[in-house]
Amino acid sequence: MPDKLTSTRSKSLNRRELLKLSPLLVMGAFTIPRVRERLLTAGVGFTDWASAKWFRRNHLAPTFADSEVTPLDKFYVNTYDVDDPEVNLEKWTLTVSGDVKRSGQYTLAQIQSLAKVTQNTRHVCVEGWDVIGRFGGARISDFLEHVGANPDAKFLYFECADDYYESLDMPSALHPQSLLCYEMYDQPLTRQHGAPLRLRVPTKIGYKQAKYLTSLRVTDVVPKAGYWEDQGYPAYYGL
Repeated sequence: MPDKLTSTRSKSLNRRELLKLSPLLVMGAFTIPRVRERLLTAGVGFTDWASAKWFRRNHLAPTFADSEVTPLDKFYVNTYDVDDPEVNLEKWTLTVSGDVKRSGQYTLAQIQSLAKVTQNTRHVCVEGWDVIGRFGGARISDFLEHVGANPDAKFLYFECADDYYESLDMPSALHPQSLLCYEMYDQPLTRQHGAPLRLRVPTKIGYKQAKYLTSLRVTDVVPKAGYWEDQGYPAYYGL
C-alpha cells in the first residue's frame, strides 16, 4: 500500500513539474527556426479563424462627424512598390472574372452608375497610426450583384497596377460599408491615394485596402492570400 501511495504522489508531482516547465518548453521551441515558423503560422491561422467566426456582417464600423475628419493633407500615404504606377486613367477598366455571370471589362463610369455611398470612417494602419477619412464609392455588394457574382463563393481576389495583390473573404466583401472607392473628401481619388479605384473596407486593417485596382476575381480558392499575408501577417485581420 505505501508503495502505491508513493507512486501516485510521484505521478502527481511529475505532472505538476511538467506544467511548471511548459512555458520554458514553449520558449525553447521558439529558438528552433523550423518549430518557430510552424507555431507562428498556426497562431496566425487560429487568429484568422477566430476573427472570421466573430465577424458580424451587419455590425457597422464607427462613423464620424465631418468635424472629426482628418484633413486630406494629413492623411499619411503608404506605397507598396512605386509612388505612382502611372495608370492610364482614360483607358482604365476593371477586369472581372471567376464565378460570375457577366465577366469582362468594367469602366469607372459603369461602377459610378451604381448607388454611391459616402462615409467618414477610421483607417487603421498596422504600423500603429490611424486617421479618420471621408470616402465615397459603390458598395462591393452592389457591384457583385451587378456582375452576377455567386454570393456563396468564398473569396474576392484583387490585383493592382503596382503589382500589389489582396483578397477578401466574401462575408467581409458583402458588408454594407465595404466599398469600391473612387472618391476621397468628395473629390476623385488622387493618384497617390490609388486612382482611379481602391478598396475601402473599414472593418479591416489598412493593408487590406488595396489601391490601383485592375482586376477582381470571384473564387473559392485564392492563388495568394495577399502581399503582406504572404510575409506572415493575418489574412483576415478584422477590426
